[in-house]
Amino acid sequence: MPASTSVVNKVSFKAVFLANRVLLLKITIHLMSLLPLLALYVLAFDDQLGADPVKEVIHFTGMGAFNLLLISLLITPIAKKYRQGYLLQTRRLLGLYSFTYALCHLLSFLAFEVQFDLELFLNEIIDRPYITVGMVALIILFSLAITSLASLKRKMGKNWQKLHNWVYLALLLIALHFFWSVKSDIVEPAIYFIIAILLLSQRKDKIKRWFK
Repeated sequence: MPASTSVVNKVSFKAVFLANRVLLLKITIHLMSLLPLLALYVLAFDDQLGADPVKEVIHFTGMGAFNLLLISLLITPIAKKYRQGYLLQTRRLLGLYSFTYALCHLLSFLAFEVQFDLELFLNEIIDRPYITVGMVALIILFSLAITSLASLKRKMGKNWQKLHNWVYLALLLIALHFFWSVKSDIVEPAIYFIIAILLLSQRKDKIKRWFK
């Protein structure tokens, strides 16, 4: 093969990759979000999650929601620092998967812990502060997920950004929910809490404007 042809092929491959990198990233996010969730419930129903599968399912889905939300909020500073603007196009998808995991977290709790007894569930929300803050965070994530549709974003105008700034409160509440829910080893939730605070500190100017 002539050298010129080889160079052209390499250039063409690079051009195709750059043109489709957002699509490739989104496919990767879909796979890395859906496959672990599917595997979790397959293992749970096959009784392959150890002595306390309920605890494993609830913990995994909760941490999945937290991690995906952290990653979605890390995208902006990373994209700005390294001038990779295309990364910003993945934030919505990561946020939606964060909500999906949070919803699975709630549904797993409802199904396995309180057996869909709504009265008992409401009592749990009232009596346990960590569940209270978790529910508030879930309501915020639900609001953000619903209004992430392009049509609603256009209709809401400036109010859309005001609503989506509530993601910072959701992050703090989730960190608090995790910290309060742990009864013994607080090292992991403490680390996550610090990461959340550091992320929020990167947006201190925006948060200050929010309270004006």
